[in-house]
Amino acid sequence: MTDAPQAQGPERSRSSETSQTLSRGLDVLALVCASDTGLTPAQIAAELELSRTIVYRLVGTLVEHRLVRRNADGLLSAGLGTLALTQNFAPTLRQGSHEILETLAEELGATAHLSIADGDEALAVAVVEPRSTTFHVSYRPGSRTPLELGAVGQALLAARHGERKTFASEGKIVAGACGIVASLPGISGLACALGVVTLAGTDTAGWDARVRAAAVELEALLNQ
Repeated sequence: MTDAPQAQGPERSRSSETSQTLSRGLDVLALVCASDTGLTPAQIAAELELSRTIVYRLVGTLVEHRLVRRNADGLLSAGLGTLALTQNFAPTLRQGSHEILETLAEELGATAHLSIADGDEALAVAVVEPRSTTFHVSYRPGSRTPLELGAVGQALLAARHGERKTFASEGKIVAGACGIVASLPGISGLACALGVVTLAGTDTAGWDARVRAAAVELEALLNQ
């Protein structure tokens, strides 16, 4: 009697109740979507510890469903079909983050926001303004700013590199406003940052710790 073959590499952690083929296909898709430059089948095979034959078969299926695209240079990148999978993602982020942002906004008397990296821009997907203040900075959901500007961009770049950091800036995006933003490096496949923006000159002592705590809380919630 021989022992059943044991899965190698990443496959060892798979639950017996999951589909191995589907899991492998999703691993390939996640790896391709996380690459800024594109990947070759050989690179995917090496990273996931799979044979090239398996990778070619999985890639063929993903290409057929427009989830992966074969570029002219032979590299594989995310296909247009992935847009359909993410079209309701922003509303999910808004709903999941609202209570945490609302609490933060009321506690600090500042506008709280959640942003994600979209290419080389920061995209505000959720914004909650405080109700208890006479004056505060208005921040519109859907606003876009270059990643190289301000604390939001710095935090999103840190999240992309798996770094948990907090940043502060003043007048970089809006004159007369200052912001404190924390990165959320634990959201797989997505660079997120949570922060607050307020009027320049406001006493923000201790705010960085509160923003960090809110970011950790939201990260745990989104990973449930």
